[in-house]
Amino acid sequence: MIHRSIDPFFRRLFIVTAIVIAVVLLYTLLPVIVPFLVAFVLAYLFNPLVKKLSRYTRRWIAIVLVYAAITVGMVLLLWWLVPTLWYQLQSAWAYLPKVLDWYNDGLRAWVTDNSRLRLPEMEVKGLSETLVQYMQTNYNFSDASSMMSQVLTSSMVFINNAGLIVLVPILTFYFLFNWDKRLHQWKMAIPASCSKKVIEIAQDCDHALMAFIKGQLLVMVLLGVIYAVQLQLIGLELGLIIGMGAGIASFVPYLGFGLGFIAAIIAGLFQFGLDWLHLSLIVGAFLVGQAAEGYVLQPLLLGDKIGLSPLWVIFSVLAGASLLGFVGMLIALPVSAVLNVLFHHAYDYYLTTDFYKSRRQPDLFD
Repeated sequence: MIHRSIDPFFRRLFIVTAIVIAVVLLYTLLPVIVPFLVAFVLAYLFNPLVKKLSRYTRRWIAIVLVYAAITVGMVLLLWWLVPTLWYQLQSAWAYLPKVLDWYNDGLRAWVTDNSRLRLPEMEVKGLSETLVQYMQTNYNFSDASSMMSQVLTSSMVFINNAGLIVLVPILTFYFLFNWDKRLHQWKMAIPASCSKKVIEIAQDCDHALMAFIKGQLLVMVLLGVIYAVQLQLIGLELGLIIGMGAGIASFVPYLGFGLGFIAAIIAGLFQFGLDWLHLSLIVGAFLVGQAAEGYVLQPLLLGDKIGLSPLWVIFSVLAGASLLGFVGMLIALPVSAVLNVLFHHAYDYYLTTDFYKSRRQPDLFD
């Protein structure tokens, strides 16, 4: 039998076509893939806890216990948080007349006296008319029927998204239930020649990710408490919302500090006016929070576990934001932690190659 090899051109054409088809399918199925991806990440996060509980009971019971604990914790948190946030939001709404007075009597008058600009005077009625005009311009609310059509469309989108949100816990349950079985199948699929090294790299990546996630969650909670307590002690009525928001946003390095600082200064100006004592205390509160994050919380809770210097942290966040926007900022550090592990393994392999050993190592002290 004569063996005829495939023409290299057609082989490359087949590979490129397969890649293009796969990318198009992934993009088309992205709304379906996202819930599965989110469920997989949640299962990865909850699996250590489920694994510990499954030593004392069946795995499905352990999963149910974890779900119940999360549900009870969220209910208790909302039970305490919602009334407090509602009061804070009412306080924020009560600031609206003060904001308008500050704009009309302060900012507008100063701009008029020091420049040729003539800013318009603003009233609550004018703001309402501006909001209605904006809605009509941007959402084509020409009449009541078109508005109802838009509302129904938005409602269907909301129902669809709510359905996906409900689907995520179900998918997470199935991922958790068969986690060990799938992990064993993936291990058995690795070629025996490189199985040991691949598993070692995977375990190192897992340790780096779990260390980062656990440490970062603690940093977020403690930093939010530090900001919120300080702002409340200063007397800032929106201190709880701003402090907690800054703590949550600190998942992205420097984002929580920046957003919280700007929001606190603006709220302080509206509440206290140009009171330099209160404004200085707000600045001091965020400096204390930043110092606590950089010199206490991160070294103690994260330390060198992910092995990234401050320069690489900043570069990773900026690169993630440039490539994938806000999502890129969120995943920048976990991805960087994994890439750091892969780089160290690649560098260790490089040190064992003949190319490296054949090079003369110069004396650094010559």
